[in-house]
Amino acid sequence: MFKRYLNTWSILPIFCFIFFITPVLIVISSLFGEYSDNWSHLYNYVLGTYITNSIYLVTGVLILVALIGVSTAWLVTNYDFFLKNILEWALILPLAVPPYILAYTFTGLFDTYGTANNLVRDLFNLGREFTFFPKARNVPGAIIVFSFTLYPYVYLVSRMAFINQSKSILETGRTLGLNKFGVFYKLAVPMIRPAIIAGLMLVAMETLSDFGAVDHFAISTFTTGIFRTWYGMYDIHTAKQLASLLLIIAIMFITAERYSRKNADYSFAGSVFRQVYLLKLTGLKSFLAFVICFIPIFIGFILPILELSYWAFNYKLDFFNDKFISTAWNSFYLAIITAFLCTLLAIIINFSVRYKNNNILKFLSSFLTVGYAVPGIILAIGVMQLLTFIDSGFIEINIQFVLTGSLVGLIIAYIIKSYALASSTIESGYQRVNKRLDDVARSLKTSGWPLLTSIHLPLLKTSFLTSVLLVVSEVIKELPATLILRPFNFDTLAVYTYIFAAEERMYDAAAPSIAIVMIGLLPIIILTRMIRTSRPASRDK
Repeated sequence: MFKRYLNTWSILPIFCFIFFITPVLIVISSLFGEYSDNWSHLYNYVLGTYITNSIYLVTGVLILVALIGVSTAWLVTNYDFFLKNILEWALILPLAVPPYILAYTFTGLFDTYGTANNLVRDLFNLGREFTFFPKARNVPGAIIVFSFTLYPYVYLVSRMAFINQSKSILETGRTLGLNKFGVFYKLAVPMIRPAIIAGLMLVAMETLSDFGAVDHFAISTFTTGIFRTWYGMYDIHTAKQLASLLLIIAIMFITAERYSRKNADYSFAGSVFRQVYLLKLTGLKSFLAFVICFIPIFIGFILPILELSYWAFNYKLDFFNDKFISTAWNSFYLAIITAFLCTLLAIIINFSVRYKNNNILKFLSSFLTVGYAVPGIILAIGVMQLLTFIDSGFIEINIQFVLTGSLVGLIIAYIIKSYALASSTIESGYQRVNKRLDDVARSLKTSGWPLLTSIHLPLLKTSFLTSVLLVVSEVIKELPATLILRPFNFDTLAVYTYIFAAEERMYDAAAPSIAIVMIGLLPIIILTRMIRTSRPASRDK
C-alpha cells in the first residue's frame, strides 16, 4: 500500500510537469537556435527600449499596487468606518475589469475630445481647443491602468493574511510603545510578507505578459515587440527568442523572492486566536479611511462601467443578439472548466509536495508558475506546436483524432497561463493547515487520497473558491491565446471586444466589455461572503 502511494504521488506530479512545461520548453529552445538579422536589428535598436519601458512599467505598478492593496486590506480588517461593510467586498470588483478594457475607457475619457474633456468644456463654456485632462496613452497612464485593475491580487492575499493574524502580537507591540502606524509598518506588514510578495509577483508577471493595454497605449514593451516581430517581420523564431528573455526575467523574480526568504519563519507565535473588536473611526478619520478605500473602486470599476454604459445605452446597442449570447456562453463554460481543472491540478501538486516532502517536487512545483509570465500569444505557439506533434503521432498509428484547432489546446493554454494564480492560493492555504494533522491521520491509517479528500479539502474550502475566482477572472479576459488557438468560428467575449476595438468601433465594444465584467463579478459576489466568515477568531476561546 505504501509503495503504491509512493509511486502515485511521486510520478503523477512529474508526469503533469512534463506535459505542462513542454510548450514553455518549446519557446525556450529557440534560444539555442540561430539568430537572424532581425534579431541583430532588435538588439541594436529597440531591445533596450523594450527592457527600459518594461522595468519602468513594472516598478511603478508594483509600488502603487503595494500601497493600495496592503493599506486597504489593513483598514477594512481592523477598523470600522463609513460604509466599511460595503467597501471590504467592493475592493475586489476591479478584478473583473481587464487592463485592456480600462485602457479603452481611459482613452475614451481623457483623450483631447474624450468624454471627460468634453464635459469640462460644456460645464464651463470653454473652447474646443481647451484640454483639462492629460492624455492617458503613455507609461504613467499605463501604470495607473494596471495598478487599479491588478491591486485586488495583493488586497485579497493581504486581507486573508491580516484576518488570520494573531492579534496578541499586535497588542504586545502597542504595550511596548509602538503607535498605530508603527504596529502596522513594523509588525503587521512584516509578518504577512510572504503573502504580499506572492501577490506582487502575480502582478509583475501579469504586467509583463499583457498585450492589449500596452498595445493600445502604443508603449514598446517585450509583448508588443514579440507581436510586431511575428506579424510585422513574419519571424516567429525571433519572436520566441524575445519571449524567452521575458521568461528568464520571470524566473529571476521567483528565484529572488524565494532566496530572500531563505529559512525565515513567518508562522504566528501560538495558535490561540481571540475575537477581534474593530476600532471605530469617526469624523475626519472615518472620511479619510472611506476615501482611501473608495478611490481604487471608483477608478478601477465605477469609472469604466459608467463610460461603457454611456457608450452602450447612449447609442442604443443590441446587447442580446445571437452572436452576443453565443460568445458569452463560450466564455463562461470555458472559464468554469479551466478553473476547476487548474485548481484541482494545483491541489494535487501542492499536496504531493507536502505529502512526499521531496525537494525535487518542490522545485518542479515552483517552476510551473513561470507559465504565467509567458505572453499568451507565444504560449499559444508552444501549445500549437505540441498538439501538432501529438496529432502527427496519431496519424502514424492510424488514430483519427485531431487536437490542433480544438478546445483542448485552448484549455491547456489557459491552465498553463493561470496555474500560478491557483498554486499561490492553494500554497497559501496549505500554510495554515498544521502538519500535525497529517501525523494524526497517518496514525489512524489515513493517508494518500483519503487524507487529501477527507481532511485537506474541507480545510482548503476558502482557498479552493479563491483559486476558482482568480482563474475564472483570468480566463474570461484572456485575449492573445484565444485569438490563436480558438477553433474556427469560435469567439469569446474577449475576442469579440478586441475585434471591435481593433476597428476603432469602441461603442460596439462596450456591450461585450460590460459582459466580461458582469460574468467576472459572479464568482466575486459568491466568494466575498465566505471570506468574511473565514476568520478563525470568530468566537472567544
